[in-house]
Amino acid sequence: MTAAFDPITGRYLRLEIGGRSHRVYIEEAGEGIPLLCLHTAGADGRQYRDMLLDRKVTDRFRVIAFDMPWHGKSSPPEGFQNEEYQLSTRAYVELILAVSEALELDQPVVLGCSIGGRIVLQLAAECPERFRGLIGAQGAAWQDPWYDTDWLHRADVHGGEVCAALISGLIAAGGPEAARHETLWHYMQGGPGVFKGDLWFYRVDGDLRDTIAKIDTEKCPLWLLSGEYDYSCRPEDTLATADAIPGCKAVVMERLGHFPMSENYEQFAAYLRPVLDEIAMPASR
Repeated sequence: MTAAFDPITGRYLRLEIGGRSHRVYIEEAGEGIPLLCLHTAGADGRQYRDMLLDRKVTDRFRVIAFDMPWHGKSSPPEGFQNEEYQLSTRAYVELILAVSEALELDQPVVLGCSIGGRIVLQLAAECPERFRGLIGAQGAAWQDPWYDTDWLHRADVHGGEVCAALISGLIAAGGPEAARHETLWHYMQGGPGVFKGDLWFYRVDGDLRDTIAKIDTEKCPLWLLSGEYDYSCRPEDTLATADAIPGCKAVVMERLGHFPMSENYEQFAAYLRPVLDEIAMPASR
């Protein structure tokens, strides 16, 4: 095997978010329409590695994946040792807008998965004029809790391993074995209590069932993509959300679970690329 670099650029962005100084790690590849990618709860931007290497996407899109503060290579802000991390709807929106503005992105497309798939609904309701298109993977306005999050941060339990054990069942059977275990590895490396803190948004603060009534897809097109294997954000949850939003386009993806971009990228790309084709067309503006 010949040694070679991937065509991905990684760098740190210093910016202020919510009145605090942050150093956020960003990876990007490609040129064209900016495509800002949001990782799942408790993970980081490595989930989009295969998309960053997809020439069918990067030939037309500037794909940007960043680690949220407290995740991956983005350390918590100064003084974090004196607080408990909890992601709120407001903080999440401020983060996305702050990164977009710091990178001077002109109407980016936003693709989010899981908590990222939920927050695109808030963006669609609150500030649709800022975006060219919004794509929610494994996104719905609400899901009823189905497990005890206290297990995610206990002194007598290995946090990374219990996180990976929890999400293991959300990966569809039959996908690439290496991609499955890489997805689990990302979860094994999360900081103490970070996955649990992200779920504060997903299970407490981020109930968007009333918010979605404000969404006007004439201002910004919206797609929801749902893996058929996912029992956390079930296809019926996604379809019910889409049915409540006039003009929202929803697709149930075969042979995919809760982490489509990392568990089986080629299968996911078969559904994603047509959406990106539509966004790239001048008529979609």
